[in-house]
Amino acid sequence: MAERATGQSKGRDEDEAPAREDASAKSKKKGKPAEVFDKKIIALVYDFDGTLSPRPMQEYSFLPQLGVDPAAFWAECGRVARAEGADPLITYMHLMYKMAREKGLRIDRSDLVRQGASVELFPGVEEWFGAIAEYIKIRAESAGVQLRHYLVSSGLTEIIEGTKIRPHFHNVFASSYWFDAYDLPFPKQLITDTGKTQYLFRINKGIEDLGQSINAHMAEDLRPIPFRNMIYFGDGDTDVPSMALMRKSGGHAIAVHPEGGGVSKCAELFRAGRVDFYATADYRRGSDLFKRTCLLLDRILADIRVQEEVWKVGKGGE
Repeated sequence: MAERATGQSKGRDEDEAPAREDASAKSKKKGKPAEVFDKKIIALVYDFDGTLSPRPMQEYSFLPQLGVDPAAFWAECGRVARAEGADPLITYMHLMYKMAREKGLRIDRSDLVRQGASVELFPGVEEWFGAIAEYIKIRAESAGVQLRHYLVSSGLTEIIEGTKIRPHFHNVFASSYWFDAYDLPFPKQLITDTGKTQYLFRINKGIEDLGQSINAHMAEDLRPIPFRNMIYFGDGDTDVPSMALMRKSGGHAIAVHPEGGGVSKCAELFRAGRVDFYATADYRRGSDLFKRTCLLLDRILADIRVQEEVWKVGKGGE
């Protein structure tokens, strides 16, 4: 199971480039409505398990402290889900705490957050966010371009919050628990493979508050982050719905695989038109992943310039 859960929590925009003041901004200060081309936010959206981290996040601390073999745990999850006709994601969230209780261990939210520190990341992930921000700063020829990173994961919000990279994300959508409603924690938020696409639309429409519905129609020109400004990063079958939506909607997708493995799956996704590129999960400068991501960023930045010029012409030109 590539990824295991979902929830939401706000982050800080460390990588947003400061917008430059222009004539329209000055006119706004004078009380006149500002008219600017505002489709300049670029969103990079990531899966977690297998994409940013080599293994499911539960395998770094949670399962070892229970003395449970990861392969045996996931096999048991599959067996129980089939036997009960249950969703595999709900099943794994239930079994985690059922096994903990059987071992006499009580694990709360703070315990899971602390476990995030032990989660391993692929090479270069920690430096990736700053490097991408620097690249956009150098290459952007349109003033006011912003960069945001989002995480959409079936893994656990609580563990993600304890990882070193959590502060880089504008928002995190991942599975999570209620810890105070029951003696045994109960799933509060669940993100399935197809459910991930909801959060792509939330990013696209700027409706990131889960209390707000995204079902109402919103005209394309009112959506703050067009799909063409988005890149999705994933590692396999669990990401296919998101990759397909992204590509169908004019966005971009990249599949990653570990060094020395998983190439055939990524190649299959490439041949099927699910992704623009695939590469080894090496996030360091100069890697194939970095270079191919930059190629897509160049396309997005060029498109922003074109769309802005078209917008200016439509407004009468200057």
